[in-house]
Amino acid sequence: MKIIADLHLHSFHSRATSKKMNLEQLAKNAKLKGLSLLGTGDFTFPAWFRNLKQKLEPIEGTGLFKYEDILWMLTVEVSTIYPQEGKIRKVHHVIHVPSFEIAEQINEKLGKKGRLDIDGRPIFNNLTSPELVELIIEIYKDTIIVPAHVWTPWYSVFGSKSGFDAIEDCYQDQTKHLYALETGLSSDPLMNWRLSSLDEFTLMSNSDSHSPWPWRLGRECNVFDLKKPTYWEILEVIKKKDKKRFLFTVEVNPAYGKYHWTGHRKCNVRLSPKQALKINDICPKCGRKMTVGVEERVEELADREEGFVPKDAIPFKDLIPLSELIKTAFSIDTFYSKKVWSEFNKLVKKFDNEFNILLYVPRDELEKMTRKRLVDVIMKNREGKVKIIPGYDGVYGEPVFDELKFQRLQEKQKNLKIHSQRRLIDF
Repeated sequence: MKIIADLHLHSFHSRATSKKMNLEQLAKNAKLKGLSLLGTGDFTFPAWFRNLKQKLEPIEGTGLFKYEDILWMLTVEVSTIYPQEGKIRKVHHVIHVPSFEIAEQINEKLGKKGRLDIDGRPIFNNLTSPELVELIIEIYKDTIIVPAHVWTPWYSVFGSKSGFDAIEDCYQDQTKHLYALETGLSSDPLMNWRLSSLDEFTLMSNSDSHSPWPWRLGRECNVFDLKKPTYWEILEVIKKKDKKRFLFTVEVNPAYGKYHWTGHRKCNVRLSPKQALKINDICPKCGRKMTVGVEERVEELADREEGFVPKDAIPFKDLIPLSELIKTAFSIDTFYSKKVWSEFNKLVKKFDNEFNILLYVPRDELEKMTRKRLVDVIMKNREGKVKIIPGYDGVYGEPVFDELKFQRLQEKQKNLKIHSQRRLIDF
């Protein structure tokens, strides 16, 4: 059975999330997207946990739950902030468990370390990363713990602002309990494969969505082929890095992510790693330190050349969400436009779900339903040929489907003269 899973989500109880992040909206849009398994997110938040217990139906013997014809797994993202080696470390971790009883035990233990009713993503200033893992594993040894969006500058294992140079530096003797890493929007498996130290981990992808809409939910996800979907089979697949059952991950092109290149949003400055390193990551306009992007950080730690693929690597597919393709192809400014929704719903009604459209529906069938311009864009997306103006310092990357326009922008970026004089640099 093919299972498409997005296991890192939040509820409306987390900061900076949509008020629509409830089970009903998530289930509705998961069906439109083609997702079959969702993480609940936020199970440590008391009100959300009560809601989950009320609405989710346990599926006996599976460690999974059902609601509105969607499968669910109990998950939460936890933030640990603590000093180590003269630096404040900020690391996020995604925790997955197979029962309400185990979740309750975790909540009880974590509740003694800090308040759980302030944020759906609880923050602990008195727990280190290894202490968190040890606490969780003592409660249930088969808990799935995944370091979240491992390259994001601000809150991750390798983050340029607060992270480490190695998984073992962060998790120390508790690294043995980790089997997977989450790539995050601004990196993809190709970038992670450049570090030989990461070969032992299975690479997973999730949306970390803060809203339920199809352009956010499931934008990154995991595609499994399971005999009978259970929590423990997914755990086994992750542990073994089983390519027969873990078919591929869906990734947005990493340039689409908000932290791919180094830059400074206030000054509209975005730079490639080589350009940024020439000026020591100092903004050429204001003189302040820029946010070091994921690509530069990977380059700093990599011990392999670009393009290396490990023998046991699980494949991946680059896909930009359909709503983004419609918006760009129809020259519409916002996702929320009635035109975007109308075209999206028309195609999904005909072809069942978004992933089916993005991956499998033949060109001639699509051409019967929509403009040739959009069909061309969908085909480029399917072939991984979408050009992206890279995201930086919290700004999403921008897809460009006009090849000539992209070449001009690329040439402009190559010809930038970076010197000691402060000047605006934009791409």
